[in-house]
Parts: sequence; structure tokens; C-alpha cells
Amino acid sequence: QVQLVESGGGLVQAGGSLRLSCAASGRTTSTYAMAWFRQAPGKEREFVAAISWSGDRTYYADSVKGRFTISRDNAKNTVYLQMSSLKPEDTAVYCCAARAGVLTPTIELGYKYWGQGTQVSVSS
Repeated sequence: QVQLVESGGGLVQAGGSLRLSCAASGRTTSTYAMAWFRQAPGKEREFVAAISWSGDRTYYADSVKGRFTISRDNAKNTVYLQMSSLKPEDTAVYCCAARAGVLTPTIELGYKYWGQGTQVSVSS
């Protein structure tokens, strides 16, 4: 079993930055693909970014490309999401997800383990 705990959310003005963290416990996730998804009120959960187990491949939703950066520190069992140039439409609950293996999916069904999420609110 893998437990994921997100942190770093909060309220920020448009144009600002936040860094989210996702700490894993229960098992080392150095061989796990990790991803961030988000869900805004009244909307379905959507893919944001993913990173391969080795960190050499990253994937982004078009809506965040160039503004968000996903990274990982396998020694700390932690994945990060650096968010810059935030927009009000980025307001959502951000969840991290993990799966074992070499594949790095960009869809929900590809991930087995999920955190509870952290709220990000961007004011205009």
C-alpha cells in the first residue's frame, strides 16, 4: 500500500505562484509513475501533469504547459508541482496519484493510489 499526502495549497492572487508537494509513505515510490490531477467545483477531475519513475519524462495538459513544472525527489519519496502565472481557472482541488511500473499514464484509470487533495484558490 502507498499513502499519498498533498500539501502546499492555498489562496493566491492571479499571476502568483505556489508549489505543491506530495509525500508518499508505506512503500518507496522510486519505481512509481506519479501524476497530478485537479477537480474544480462542478467539473470532472482532469489531468494536470505526470512524471515517469525515473524523472526523465514529463507530460502536461495543454492548459498548464509552460506555467507548471512537475518534478520528483526519489530520496524523499516526494513529487512536486511548481505552479506559476496562476489564473482563476486554475482554482481546484489538486490530487496526486501513483502507479507502479514504467508506464506514465495521463488518465485517471492508469493510477492506483490517490491522495486526498489540497485546495488551490486563485483570485482575480
